[in-house]
Order: sequence, then C-alpha cells, then structure tokens
Amino acid sequence: MLKRKMYDRLLKWKNESQGRTALLVEGARRVGKSTIVSEFAKREYRSHLIIDFSRVSPDVRQIFFDCLENLDQLFSLLRSKYEVALYERESLIVFDEVQAFPKAREAIKALVEDGRYDYVETGSLISIKRNVRDIVIPSEEQAVRMHPLDFEEFCWAMQARQAFDESFAFFMAQKEVPPLLHKRMMMLFRQYMIIGGMPQVVSDFLDKGGDYVAADVRKRVILDLYRNDIRKIDDRYQSKVAAIYDQIPSFLSKHDKRVVIGSIAKGQSYESYEDTFFWLADSMICNECFNVSDPNIGLSLNEDRTYVKCYMADTGLLLSHAFDEEEVISEGLHMKILMDKLSLNEGMLYENAVAQMLAAKSHRLFYYVGYNAEKHRNDIEIDFLLSTGGRVNEKLIPIEVKSSKNYTTVSLDRFLSKFGTRAERAYVIHPKNLSVKNDRIVCLPPYMACFL
Repeated sequence: MLKRKMYDRLLKWKNESQGRTALLVEGARRVGKSTIVSEFAKREYRSHLIIDFSRVSPDVRQIFFDCLENLDQLFSLLRSKYEVALYERESLIVFDEVQAFPKAREAIKALVEDGRYDYVETGSLISIKRNVRDIVIPSEEQAVRMHPLDFEEFCWAMQARQAFDESFAFFMAQKEVPPLLHKRMMMLFRQYMIIGGMPQVVSDFLDKGGDYVAADVRKRVILDLYRNDIRKIDDRYQSKVAAIYDQIPSFLSKHDKRVVIGSIAKGQSYESYEDTFFWLADSMICNECFNVSDPNIGLSLNEDRTYVKCYMADTGLLLSHAFDEEEVISEGLHMKILMDKLSLNEGMLYENAVAQMLAAKSHRLFYYVGYNAEKHRNDIEIDFLLSTGGRVNEKLIPIEVKSSKNYTTVSLDRFLSKFGTRAERAYVIHPKNLSVKNDRIVCLPPYMACFL
C-alpha cells in the first residue's frame, strides 16, 4: 500500500479525540479513502467493522431506522450480521460511502454520545442537497479532506524521499539546487504531470515497471467513473455539469483559462450554473479558483464568483481527459513531456499541477486580473494569490506560472508597483533552477510549489 499522510491524520484524531468525535474523510472517488481507513482500522484497533453503504443490504439499512433508540440491539444486530466481535473503546466502526445512506450519518450523534466505539465515515459529494436533505448534520462530526497523492507522497512512491527532502532544504535556504538534484526533481515533476496522484494509477505504473500506457488506461477508467456519476445527478443541472466537465481542458488551454459560460450556453450567466460549480467542487473532481475584485487581505471577502477557473484536481487525469488514447500514443505525448519537448498545452499542465499542489496544502485558490481603463484592456494577470493567513500583519503572496524558460514578469512587476505594500513576497514558478530576482521576487522550479 502507498504511504499516505492521511494515516497520520487518522492516528492524530484517534489519540486526541478519545471517542468524543467521529471523523469524516471526504474526497473524490478513487482517491484512496476506503483503502487508508481500512488499513488504519486493521492496525490501530483490536477489532473493526466496515459497512459499505454503496452496496449494503436493505436489512442493514433498516437496523438504523429501527434501533437508534436501542443501541444495545443495534450493536447486537451488527455484530451478528458481520460476525465481528466489538470491544468497548477498542473497536472502530467504519461507515464507508456514507453519502449513500444519510440516515447513518445522522446517527453519528447518538453513537458518539454512547461512547462505546470509535467511528470513521468516508464519502464523496457529502454536501450535495440530496445527501443532506431531511437530516441534521451531527456536530460531533469532524471533517477532513483527502486529495490525490501530493507531490511529496508521489516522491515517496517513486523512492525519492531523500531527493525531496534535500530540495526542501534548498528552498528554505533560498539557494540554487545542485544541477543533478534539480534534473532529477524536474523529471519527477514531469512524471507527476503525466501519472498524477490517483493511488490506483500510481500503483499500476509501479507494478508494471513504469508503464505510462498502463497508467493512462487506469486514468481513463476513473474518468469514465466520474462521467457515470454525472449521469446520476439531478436532471435539472446534469447537462450543465457534463458540459463544464467535458470542456475543462478547452478552458485551461486558453490564455485566461477561465470558464466562459457564454461559450457553453448563449445568454446564460454564472448564477444559472451555481449548482453546477457546487457539484464539481463538492465532488472534489475540480479545484475552483475565483477572481478577486480587490487584492487585499481577506481574499474571500473580495472574490467575484462570476469569474472562475476550473482546474482538474489531478493533473494526470487532466492529461488523459484532454487527449484521447490514439493521440497519446501517436503523438508520443509522454515522451515529449518527459524530455521537455511539449510546446502545445504545456502551460495548461504546469498551471494545473501548481493548482493541485496548492490545494493539497489547503490553500483556497484565487487569481487577479487588473483592468486598465486608459488602455481599455487587462494589463495585470496574476495566476494565483495566496495569503500568509492568520499571522500578524497578514500579507498577500502573488504567484505567476511560466512553462517556458523565456518569459517576462511585466504583470507581476505592475502588481507589485500598484499593491506592493500588501505583498510579502512574489513567486515565479518556472522550469529553471531557484533564483532570487530581487528583494521581492523569487523564481522557483515547479517541484517547489508544494513548499508554499
């Protein structure tokens, strides 16, 4: 099994909660939630019981309707049904895919208050209306979001832990990385763009001796699974979700990368697509990035949701979503990316990978476009805006992403000139080594985006 940081998060919850809360692990389908929770249950508890509500029998569901007022009977029936012994304060009960049976999620309040056992829930689309309708969300529920493998976890899987740690040391020292280490880390980053961080994809790649085609096949299975999920949603916005999902590569391949509703449906506005974007965000298939009208502290206070970029949550999936199987093979895309020979769409992959890395660090994603009234055009475009958040004298961190080694920083210079007192430091993510351009701008190789 691949090493995941979520395991340590589960262990921390167990030790700190001591049964006072249940833990809800949210994440996209196939991100590894069930696998890591199952492994945690086996290692850390005397016994465990896993109820998969995506395939559970009707009689198990009925137990939660009939026995919540009599928990002794509920536990007795579950022990009998699953042939598992349960030990007070030494057993874990897992509600897998709990969104498929909201009644079980609502039961968490009574079960936690009872205090006999620990509870972990896993699920996707947790906040969609049909999954919360007519239930009271338990305050005893503590939620954590699980993403695809982040770049550090990917390096662990690729047996490159030491290389990753060494590159972090150079980032902290703000010093150039030795050429051989930089070359290796750039190769790992390009592999990350191709393979992505979905656990089954990474495992297939490794199990089959570094076969990129096998990884691509697995990615397409996951993409089809997402399409099937879309077919099952509310008819009122199913076609809108499908339209956005299918056109994500098209939007990201354009210069400004934002979703243009008018290109999907003439005369429609963002408001008519609000449920659509909520579904894509809640499913964790996508990472949304909103424009801010005024780049100031408290970025969410100034977000303009009518202007949104929609990144794929996994860059490996984006690559397979953007190109069909024949294109991948006939065009030799994997080799072009590995050899840094891809010219078309490289910026899309770079920027998506940076968005993925930032989201994995729990950053909310924002961007900024500044309009120059005198020139009647946008003259400032900042790909990502972060905040130092929670510190005294909170500052902004503007980030520009460059996939080419030859570039200018005109937009970033204008941003710092106009909003310089609000910014702590600016970063340019580029394919070259780390360099300090001046007191305000640091240029980082893309594998260091995960350190921000």
